[in-house]
Amino acid sequence: METKSEWWPESIKLAKLTVPILIAQVTQVLMSVVDTVMAGRVSPTDLAAVSVGSSIWFPSILLIFGLALALAPIISHFHGAGKVTQVANMVHQGFYAAIAGAVLSLLVIASAPLILNQMDVADDFRRITLDYLGYIAWGVPAIVIYMVLRNFCEGLSNTIPSLVIGVIGLLVNIPANYLFIYGYGDLIPAMGGAGCGIATAIVLWVMALGMVVYVAVAKRYKEIHLFGRWFAPSWDDIWYVVRLGFPIATSMFFEVSLFAAAALIIAPLGATVVASHQIALNISSLVYMVPMSIAMAVTLRVGFALGAGNPRNAMLSHKLANVYGMSIAIVNATILWLAGGWLASLYTADAAVIELAATLMGLAALFSISDSFQAIAMGTLRGYKDTRIVMLITFVSYWPFGLTIGYLLSRTDIIVPAMGAAGMWIGFITGLTGAAVLLTWRLIRVSRRYERELAAPIRD
Repeated sequence: METKSEWWPESIKLAKLTVPILIAQVTQVLMSVVDTVMAGRVSPTDLAAVSVGSSIWFPSILLIFGLALALAPIISHFHGAGKVTQVANMVHQGFYAAIAGAVLSLLVIASAPLILNQMDVADDFRRITLDYLGYIAWGVPAIVIYMVLRNFCEGLSNTIPSLVIGVIGLLVNIPANYLFIYGYGDLIPAMGGAGCGIATAIVLWVMALGMVVYVAVAKRYKEIHLFGRWFAPSWDDIWYVVRLGFPIATSMFFEVSLFAAAALIIAPLGATVVASHQIALNISSLVYMVPMSIAMAVTLRVGFALGAGNPRNAMLSHKLANVYGMSIAIVNATILWLAGGWLASLYTADAAVIELAATLMGLAALFSISDSFQAIAMGTLRGYKDTRIVMLITFVSYWPFGLTIGYLLSRTDIIVPAMGAAGMWIGFITGLTGAAVLLTWRLIRVSRRYERELAAPIRD
Protein backbone atom coordinates (compact mmCIF):
# COMPACT_ATOMS: atom_id res chain seq x y z
CA MET A 1 0.00 0.00 0.00
CA GLU A 2 1.36 3.41 -0.99
CA THR A 3 2.00 5.97 1.71
CA LYS A 4 1.25 9.68 1.49
CA SER A 5 4.98 10.37 1.62
CA GLU A 6 5.28 8.65 -1.77
CA TRP A 7 2.45 10.62 -3.39
CA TRP A 8 4.07 14.04 -3.42
CA PRO A 9 7.40 13.18 -5.14
CA GLU A 10 5.57 11.14 -7.80
CA SER A 11 3.02 13.95 -8.27
CA ILE A 12 5.82 16.43 -8.94
CA LYS A 13 7.48 14.12 -11.46
CA LEU A 14 4.16 13.53 -13.21
CA ALA A 15 3.41 17.27 -13.34
CA LYS A 16 6.86 18.11 -14.70
CA LEU A 17 6.25 15.74 -17.58
CA THR A 18 2.60 16.67 -18.16
CA VAL A 19 2.77 20.47 -18.35
CA PRO A 20 5.28 20.71 -21.23
CA ILE A 21 3.41 17.98 -23.15
CA LEU A 22 0.14 19.86 -22.64
CA ILE A 23 1.59 23.13 -23.93
CA ALA A 24 3.11 21.30 -26.92
CA GLN A 25 -0.26 19.71 -27.74
CA VAL A 26 -2.09 23.02 -27.41
CA THR A 27 0.36 24.69 -29.82
CA GLN A 28 -0.44 21.99 -32.39
CA VAL A 29 -4.17 22.62 -31.99
CA LEU A 30 -3.61 26.36 -32.31
CA MET A 31 -1.69 25.80 -35.56
CA SER A 32 -4.77 24.08 -36.96
CA VAL A 33 -6.96 26.94 -35.73
CA VAL A 34 -4.65 29.50 -37.39
CA ASP A 35 -4.79 27.54 -40.66
CA THR A 36 -8.59 27.44 -40.54
CA VAL A 37 -9.07 31.11 -39.68
CA MET A 38 -6.57 32.47 -42.20
CA ALA A 39 -7.73 30.24 -45.06
CA GLY A 40 -11.35 31.10 -44.25
CA ARG A 41 -10.64 34.81 -44.70
CA VAL A 42 -9.77 34.18 -48.36
CA SER A 43 -12.99 32.41 -49.37
CA PRO A 44 -15.32 29.57 -48.32
CA THR A 45 -13.83 27.46 -51.13
CA ASP A 46 -10.29 27.87 -49.76
CA LEU A 47 -11.49 27.02 -46.25
CA ALA A 48 -13.32 23.92 -47.49
CA ALA A 49 -10.29 22.83 -49.56
CA VAL A 50 -7.97 23.08 -46.55
CA SER A 51 -10.52 21.21 -44.41
CA VAL A 52 -10.92 18.37 -46.91
CA GLY A 53 -7.18 18.27 -47.56
CA SER A 54 -6.53 17.97 -43.82
CA SER A 55 -9.07 15.15 -43.56
CA ILE A 56 -7.04 13.25 -46.19
CA TRP A 57 -3.47 13.82 -45.00
CA PHE A 58 -3.91 13.81 -41.22
CA PRO A 59 -5.34 10.25 -40.96
CA SER A 60 -2.57 9.12 -43.30
CA ILE A 61 0.17 10.15 -40.85
CA LEU A 62 -1.38 8.35 -37.87
CA LEU A 63 0.82 5.34 -38.62
CA ILE A 64 3.91 7.55 -38.27
CA PHE A 65 2.54 8.85 -34.97
CA GLY A 66 1.77 5.36 -33.66
CA LEU A 67 5.15 3.88 -34.60
CA ALA A 68 6.97 6.85 -33.07
CA LEU A 69 4.86 6.71 -29.90
CA ALA A 70 5.91 3.08 -29.44
CA LEU A 71 9.44 4.33 -28.80
CA ALA A 72 8.46 6.24 -25.65
CA PRO A 73 7.65 3.17 -23.49
CA ILE A 74 10.52 1.17 -25.02
CA ILE A 75 13.04 3.90 -24.21
CA SER A 76 11.54 4.63 -20.77
CA HIS A 77 11.96 0.91 -19.90
CA PHE A 78 15.62 1.11 -20.90
CA HIS A 79 15.96 4.35 -18.93
CA GLY A 80 14.47 2.82 -15.79
CA ALA A 81 16.69 -0.24 -16.14
CA GLY A 82 19.80 1.93 -16.56
CA LYS A 83 20.45 0.55 -20.06
CA VAL A 84 20.66 3.82 -21.99
CA THR A 85 23.43 2.41 -24.20
CA GLN A 86 20.73 0.37 -25.97
CA VAL A 87 18.61 3.44 -26.72
CA ALA A 88 20.40 4.60 -29.89
CA ASN A 89 19.81 1.31 -31.69
CA MET A 90 16.07 1.37 -30.91
CA VAL A 91 15.75 4.99 -32.03
CA HIS A 92 17.36 4.10 -35.36
CA GLN A 93 15.04 1.11 -35.77
CA GLY A 94 12.18 3.46 -34.96
CA PHE A 95 13.32 5.68 -37.81
CA TYR A 96 13.20 2.74 -40.23
CA ALA A 97 9.70 1.78 -39.08
CA ALA A 98 8.43 5.37 -39.26
CA ILE A 99 9.88 5.79 -42.76
CA ALA A 100 7.71 2.87 -43.87
CA GLY A 101 4.75 4.71 -42.37
CA ALA A 102 5.76 7.84 -44.29
CA VAL A 103 5.76 5.92 -47.57
CA LEU A 104 2.20 4.80 -46.88
CA SER A 105 1.23 8.38 -46.03
CA LEU A 106 2.66 9.68 -49.31
CA LEU A 107 0.77 6.98 -51.22
CA VAL A 108 -2.48 8.11 -49.59
CA ILE A 109 -1.75 11.74 -50.49
CA ALA A 110 -0.91 10.69 -54.05
CA SER A 111 -4.32 9.01 -54.28
CA ALA A 112 -6.11 12.28 -53.46
CA PRO A 113 -7.25 12.82 -57.09
CA LEU A 114 -9.09 9.49 -56.96
CA ILE A 115 -10.69 10.44 -53.63
CA LEU A 116 -11.84 13.81 -54.97
CA ASN A 117 -13.23 12.13 -58.10
CA GLN A 118 -15.68 10.31 -55.84
CA MET A 119 -16.80 13.62 -54.30
CA ASP A 120 -17.76 15.37 -57.57
CA VAL A 121 -16.27 18.72 -56.50
CA ALA A 122 -15.87 21.97 -58.45
CA ASP A 123 -12.66 22.56 -60.43
CA ASP A 124 -11.42 25.39 -58.16
CA PHE A 125 -12.04 23.32 -55.05
CA ARG A 126 -10.20 20.36 -56.59
CA ARG A 127 -7.23 22.47 -57.69
CA ILE A 128 -6.75 24.16 -54.30
CA THR A 129 -7.07 20.86 -52.42
CA LEU A 130 -4.56 19.05 -54.62
CA ASP A 131 -2.09 21.96 -54.50
CA TYR A 132 -2.42 22.09 -50.71
CA LEU A 133 -1.74 18.34 -50.43
CA GLY A 134 1.14 18.51 -52.89
CA TYR A 135 2.90 21.05 -50.68
CA ILE A 136 2.07 19.14 -47.48
CA ALA A 137 3.74 16.03 -48.93
CA TRP A 138 7.13 17.79 -48.72
CA GLY A 139 6.69 17.98 -44.95
CA VAL A 140 6.00 14.27 -44.36
CA PRO A 141 9.71 13.32 -43.96
CA ALA A 142 9.98 16.09 -41.37
CA ILE A 143 7.15 14.49 -39.39
CA VAL A 144 9.20 11.29 -39.19
CA ILE A 145 12.25 13.13 -37.86
CA TYR A 146 10.33 15.25 -35.38
CA MET A 147 8.12 12.49 -33.98
CA VAL A 148 10.92 9.95 -33.55
CA LEU A 149 13.24 12.45 -31.83
CA ARG A 150 10.40 13.85 -29.74
CA ASN A 151 9.61 10.38 -28.39
CA PHE A 152 13.32 9.74 -27.87
CA CYS A 153 13.46 12.81 -25.61
CA GLU A 154 10.20 12.03 -23.86
CA GLY A 155 11.19 8.39 -23.35
CA LEU A 156 14.11 9.76 -21.34
CA SER A 157 11.63 11.89 -19.30
CA ASN A 158 12.60 15.14 -21.04
CA THR A 159 9.45 16.88 -22.31
CA ILE A 160 10.82 20.45 -22.43
CA PRO A 161 11.99 20.20 -26.08
CA SER A 162 8.42 19.42 -27.15
CA LEU A 163 7.23 22.57 -25.41
CA VAL A 164 9.91 24.91 -26.79
CA ILE A 165 9.82 23.59 -30.34
CA GLY A 166 6.02 23.54 -30.35
CA VAL A 167 5.94 27.24 -29.44
CA ILE A 168 8.56 27.98 -32.12
CA GLY A 169 6.44 26.11 -34.66
CA LEU A 170 3.38 28.17 -33.78
CA LEU A 171 5.34 31.42 -34.03
CA VAL A 172 6.63 30.42 -37.48
CA ASN A 173 3.22 29.20 -38.60
CA ILE A 174 1.47 32.58 -38.32
CA PRO A 175 3.79 34.70 -40.54
CA ALA A 176 4.38 31.78 -42.94
CA ASN A 177 0.63 31.44 -43.43
CA TYR A 178 0.29 35.18 -43.97
CA LEU A 179 3.06 35.27 -46.58
CA PHE A 180 1.91 32.31 -48.65
CA ILE A 181 -1.87 32.61 -48.26
CA TYR A 182 -2.14 36.37 -48.87
CA GLY A 183 1.14 36.95 -50.72
CA TYR A 184 3.82 39.60 -50.27
CA GLY A 185 3.94 42.17 -53.05
CA ASP A 186 5.66 40.96 -56.21
CA LEU A 187 7.97 38.67 -54.23
CA ILE A 188 5.45 36.01 -53.14
CA PRO A 189 2.14 35.58 -55.00
CA ALA A 190 -1.08 35.10 -53.03
CA MET A 191 -1.84 31.37 -53.10
CA GLY A 192 -4.94 31.17 -50.92
CA GLY A 193 -5.61 27.85 -49.20
CA ALA A 194 -2.83 26.15 -51.16
CA GLY A 195 -0.32 28.49 -49.52
CA CYS A 196 -1.38 27.04 -46.18
CA GLY A 197 0.21 23.77 -47.35
CA ILE A 198 3.56 25.49 -47.99
CA ALA A 199 3.44 27.16 -44.58
CA THR A 200 2.67 23.84 -42.87
CA ALA A 201 5.54 22.08 -44.65
CA ILE A 202 7.94 24.87 -43.62
CA VAL A 203 6.78 24.66 -40.00
CA LEU A 204 7.22 20.88 -39.98
CA TRP A 205 10.82 21.21 -41.20
CA VAL A 206 11.57 23.99 -38.71
CA MET A 207 10.33 21.75 -35.89
CA ALA A 208 12.22 18.71 -37.19
CA LEU A 209 15.50 20.57 -37.60
CA GLY A 210 15.02 22.24 -34.22
CA MET A 211 14.72 18.81 -32.62
CA VAL A 212 17.82 17.55 -34.49
CA VAL A 213 19.88 20.51 -33.29
CA TYR A 214 18.70 20.12 -29.70
CA VAL A 215 19.43 16.39 -29.57
CA ALA A 216 22.85 16.92 -31.18
CA VAL A 217 24.02 19.59 -28.72
CA ALA A 218 22.28 18.58 -25.46
CA LYS A 219 24.89 17.39 -22.97
CA ARG A 220 22.49 14.95 -21.34
CA TYR A 221 22.52 12.81 -24.51
CA LYS A 222 26.29 12.66 -25.03
CA GLU A 223 26.63 9.17 -23.57
CA ILE A 224 23.95 7.82 -25.91
CA HIS A 225 25.84 8.82 -29.08
CA LEU A 226 22.62 8.97 -31.08
CA PHE A 227 24.28 10.35 -34.20
CA GLY A 228 27.78 9.01 -33.53
CA ARG A 229 27.09 5.63 -35.06
CA TRP A 230 24.22 4.58 -37.28
CA PHE A 231 22.81 1.09 -36.72
CA ALA A 232 21.81 -1.04 -39.71
CA PRO A 233 18.21 -2.27 -39.93
CA SER A 234 17.44 -5.12 -37.56
CA TRP A 235 14.23 -6.80 -38.66
CA ASP A 236 13.59 -8.20 -35.18
CA ASP A 237 13.86 -4.73 -33.63
CA ILE A 238 11.85 -3.07 -36.42
CA TRP A 239 9.14 -5.71 -36.01
CA TYR A 240 9.19 -5.07 -32.25
CA VAL A 241 8.49 -1.37 -32.87
CA VAL A 242 5.78 -2.21 -35.40
CA ARG A 243 4.23 -4.78 -33.07
CA LEU A 244 3.82 -2.11 -30.39
CA GLY A 245 3.21 0.88 -32.65
CA PHE A 246 0.72 -0.44 -35.19
CA PRO A 247 -1.97 -1.09 -32.55
CA ILE A 248 -1.38 2.43 -31.16
CA ALA A 249 -1.86 3.91 -34.63
CA THR A 250 -4.93 1.76 -35.24
CA SER A 251 -6.49 2.81 -31.94
CA MET A 252 -5.91 6.45 -32.89
CA PHE A 253 -7.52 5.80 -36.28
CA PHE A 254 -10.58 4.22 -34.66
CA GLU A 255 -11.05 7.34 -32.55
CA VAL A 256 -10.50 9.81 -35.42
CA SER A 257 -12.75 7.83 -37.75
CA LEU A 258 -15.47 7.62 -35.08
CA PHE A 259 -15.90 11.39 -35.07
CA ALA A 260 -15.61 11.57 -38.87
CA ALA A 261 -18.34 8.94 -39.28
CA ALA A 262 -20.52 10.74 -36.72
CA ALA A 263 -20.27 13.96 -38.73
CA LEU A 264 -21.42 12.12 -41.86
CA ILE A 265 -24.34 10.51 -40.01
CA ILE A 266 -25.73 13.81 -38.74
CA ALA A 267 -24.92 15.80 -41.92
CA PRO A 268 -28.45 15.27 -43.39
CA LEU A 269 -30.00 16.87 -40.28
CA GLY A 270 -29.18 20.37 -41.52
CA ALA A 271 -26.64 23.16 -41.18
CA THR A 272 -27.77 24.21 -37.69
CA VAL A 273 -27.30 20.72 -36.28
CA VAL A 274 -23.95 20.22 -38.02
CA ALA A 275 -22.65 23.62 -36.89
CA SER A 276 -23.72 22.99 -33.28
CA HIS A 277 -22.11 19.55 -33.32
CA GLN A 278 -18.87 20.96 -34.74
CA ILE A 279 -18.67 23.69 -32.09
CA ALA A 280 -19.24 21.22 -29.24
CA LEU A 281 -16.70 18.82 -30.75
CA ASN A 282 -14.11 21.57 -31.19
CA ILE A 283 -14.39 22.70 -27.58
CA SER A 284 -14.38 19.16 -26.20
CA SER A 285 -11.27 18.44 -28.31
CA LEU A 286 -9.49 21.32 -26.60
CA VAL A 287 -10.59 19.97 -23.21
CA TYR A 288 -9.26 16.52 -24.19
CA MET A 289 -5.74 17.95 -24.43
CA VAL A 290 -5.50 17.70 -20.62
CA PRO A 291 -6.21 13.96 -20.12
CA MET A 292 -4.27 13.13 -23.29
CA SER A 293 -1.21 14.96 -21.93
CA ILE A 294 -1.53 13.26 -18.55
CA ALA A 295 -1.84 9.92 -20.38
CA MET A 296 1.36 10.58 -22.33
CA ALA A 297 3.16 11.52 -19.12
CA VAL A 298 1.94 8.46 -17.21
CA THR A 299 3.19 6.24 -20.07
CA LEU A 300 6.69 7.55 -19.36
CA ARG A 301 6.46 7.17 -15.59
CA VAL A 302 5.02 3.65 -15.83
CA GLY A 303 7.65 2.59 -18.37
CA PHE A 304 10.43 3.95 -16.15
CA ALA A 305 9.06 2.19 -13.06
CA LEU A 306 8.70 -1.15 -14.84
CA GLY A 307 12.18 -0.85 -16.36
CA ALA A 308 13.48 -0.29 -12.83
CA GLY A 309 11.65 -3.44 -11.67
CA ASN A 310 9.12 -1.52 -9.58
CA PRO A 311 5.58 -2.42 -10.75
CA ARG A 312 4.14 -1.05 -7.49
CA ASN A 313 5.33 2.45 -8.37
CA ALA A 314 3.87 2.05 -11.85
CA MET A 315 0.38 1.69 -10.40
CA LEU A 316 1.01 4.58 -8.01
CA SER A 317 1.64 6.74 -11.09
CA HIS A 318 -1.61 5.52 -12.62
CA LYS A 319 -3.62 6.21 -9.48
CA LEU A 320 -2.24 9.73 -9.14
CA ALA A 321 -2.81 10.40 -12.84
CA ASN A 322 -6.43 9.34 -12.39
CA VAL A 323 -6.90 11.53 -9.33
CA TYR A 324 -5.54 14.62 -11.04
CA GLY A 325 -7.12 13.81 -14.39
CA MET A 326 -10.55 13.34 -12.85
CA SER A 327 -10.21 16.46 -10.71
CA ILE A 328 -9.49 18.55 -13.79
CA ALA A 329 -12.21 16.71 -15.76
CA ILE A 330 -14.81 17.62 -13.12
CA VAL A 331 -13.77 21.29 -13.29
CA ASN A 332 -13.93 21.23 -17.10
CA ALA A 333 -17.27 19.43 -17.03
CA THR A 334 -18.69 22.08 -14.71
CA ILE A 335 -17.54 24.84 -17.06
CA LEU A 336 -19.05 23.09 -20.08
CA TRP A 337 -22.31 22.52 -18.21
CA LEU A 338 -22.70 26.05 -16.92
CA ALA A 339 -21.04 28.13 -19.64
CA GLY A 340 -21.85 26.10 -22.77
CA GLY A 341 -23.99 28.85 -24.29
CA TRP A 342 -21.35 31.52 -23.72
CA LEU A 343 -18.62 29.33 -25.22
CA ALA A 344 -20.78 28.66 -28.28
CA SER A 345 -21.39 32.39 -28.71
CA LEU A 346 -17.64 32.82 -29.27
CA TYR A 347 -18.07 30.86 -32.51
CA THR A 348 -21.35 32.21 -33.86
CA ALA A 349 -24.14 34.75 -33.31
CA ASP A 350 -26.85 32.35 -34.54
CA ALA A 351 -29.26 31.84 -31.62
CA ALA A 352 -30.44 28.40 -32.80
CA VAL A 353 -26.88 27.14 -33.16
CA ILE A 354 -25.91 28.51 -29.74
CA GLU A 355 -28.91 26.89 -28.05
CA LEU A 356 -28.28 23.45 -29.52
CA ALA A 357 -24.51 23.68 -28.99
CA ALA A 358 -25.12 24.51 -25.32
CA THR A 359 -27.24 21.36 -25.01
CA LEU A 360 -24.53 19.26 -26.64
CA MET A 361 -21.89 20.74 -24.34
CA GLY A 362 -23.97 19.63 -21.39
CA LEU A 363 -23.51 16.11 -22.75
CA ALA A 364 -19.86 16.90 -23.47
CA ALA A 365 -19.48 17.50 -19.73
CA LEU A 366 -20.22 13.80 -19.13
CA PHE A 367 -18.17 12.88 -22.18
CA SER A 368 -15.09 14.60 -20.71
CA ILE A 369 -15.21 12.52 -17.52
CA SER A 370 -15.40 9.19 -19.39
CA ASP A 371 -12.73 10.43 -21.80
CA SER A 372 -10.33 11.16 -18.95
CA PHE A 373 -10.71 7.67 -17.46
CA GLN A 374 -10.18 5.85 -20.75
CA ALA A 375 -7.30 8.07 -21.94
CA ILE A 376 -5.31 7.61 -18.73
CA ALA A 377 -5.95 3.85 -18.62
CA MET A 378 -4.80 3.64 -22.24
CA GLY A 379 -1.66 5.64 -21.46
CA THR A 380 -0.84 3.41 -18.50
CA LEU A 381 -1.27 0.26 -20.59
CA ARG A 382 1.04 1.78 -23.19
CA GLY A 383 3.65 2.12 -20.44
CA TYR A 384 3.20 -1.61 -19.82
CA LYS A 385 3.76 -2.08 -23.57
CA ASP A 386 0.31 -3.65 -23.78
CA THR A 387 -1.19 -2.32 -27.03
CA ARG A 388 -2.83 -5.13 -28.99
CA ILE A 389 -5.73 -5.77 -26.60
CA VAL A 390 -6.14 -2.00 -26.27
CA MET A 391 -6.63 -1.84 -30.05
CA LEU A 392 -9.40 -4.45 -29.88
CA ILE A 393 -11.08 -2.73 -26.93
CA THR A 394 -11.11 0.66 -28.64
CA PHE A 395 -12.51 -0.81 -31.85
CA VAL A 396 -15.37 -2.61 -30.10
CA SER A 397 -16.14 0.32 -27.79
CA TYR A 398 -16.00 3.07 -30.43
CA TRP A 399 -17.54 1.40 -33.47
CA PRO A 400 -19.90 -1.58 -32.90
CA PHE A 401 -20.91 -0.15 -29.51
CA GLY A 402 -20.67 3.66 -29.40
CA LEU A 403 -21.30 4.53 -33.04
CA THR A 404 -24.16 2.03 -33.38
CA ILE A 405 -25.92 3.43 -30.32
CA GLY A 406 -25.27 6.97 -31.56
CA TYR A 407 -26.81 6.17 -34.94
CA LEU A 408 -29.86 4.45 -33.45
CA LEU A 409 -30.52 7.33 -31.06
CA SER A 410 -29.80 10.17 -33.49
CA ARG A 411 -31.39 8.94 -36.72
CA THR A 412 -33.96 6.25 -35.88
CA ASP A 413 -37.00 5.69 -33.67
CA ILE A 414 -35.99 2.14 -32.73
CA ILE A 415 -35.05 2.89 -29.10
CA VAL A 416 -36.61 6.33 -28.55
CA PRO A 417 -37.86 9.03 -30.95
CA ALA A 418 -34.88 10.26 -33.00
CA MET A 419 -32.82 12.64 -30.85
CA GLY A 420 -30.65 14.22 -33.56
CA ALA A 421 -27.13 15.29 -32.60
CA ALA A 422 -27.83 14.70 -28.88
CA GLY A 423 -28.30 11.00 -29.63
CA MET A 424 -24.90 10.84 -31.28
CA TRP A 425 -23.28 12.43 -28.23
CA ILE A 426 -24.97 9.88 -25.97
CA GLY A 427 -23.38 7.27 -28.24
CA PHE A 428 -19.99 8.93 -27.69
CA ILE A 429 -20.49 8.82 -23.92
CA THR A 430 -21.58 5.17 -24.05
CA GLY A 431 -18.61 4.13 -26.19
CA LEU A 432 -16.04 6.00 -24.10
CA THR A 433 -17.52 4.69 -20.85
CA GLY A 434 -17.37 1.15 -22.20
CA ALA A 435 -13.75 1.72 -23.22
CA ALA A 436 -12.91 3.09 -19.76
CA VAL A 437 -14.39 0.02 -18.04
CA LEU A 438 -12.72 -2.51 -20.35
CA LEU A 439 -9.34 -0.74 -20.34
CA THR A 440 -9.39 -0.57 -16.53
CA TRP A 441 -10.20 -4.28 -16.40
CA ARG A 442 -7.30 -4.98 -18.74
CA LEU A 443 -4.96 -2.81 -16.68
CA ILE A 444 -5.85 -4.65 -13.47
CA ARG A 445 -5.00 -7.97 -15.12
CA VAL A 446 -1.72 -6.76 -16.62
CA SER A 447 -0.57 -5.00 -13.42
CA ARG A 448 -1.30 -8.05 -11.30
CA ARG A 449 0.77 -10.17 -13.68
CA TYR A 450 3.71 -7.79 -13.29
CA GLU A 451 3.34 -7.71 -9.54
CA ARG A 452 3.47 -11.50 -9.45
CA GLU A 453 6.65 -11.46 -11.48
CA LEU A 454 8.00 -8.60 -9.27
CA ALA A 455 9.78 -7.01 -12.23
CA ALA A 456 8.86 -6.12 -15.80
CA PRO A 457 11.02 -7.63 -18.57
CA ILE A 458 12.51 -5.30 -21.17
CA ARG A 459 10.65 -7.27 -23.84
CA ASP A 460 7.37 -9.08 -23.50
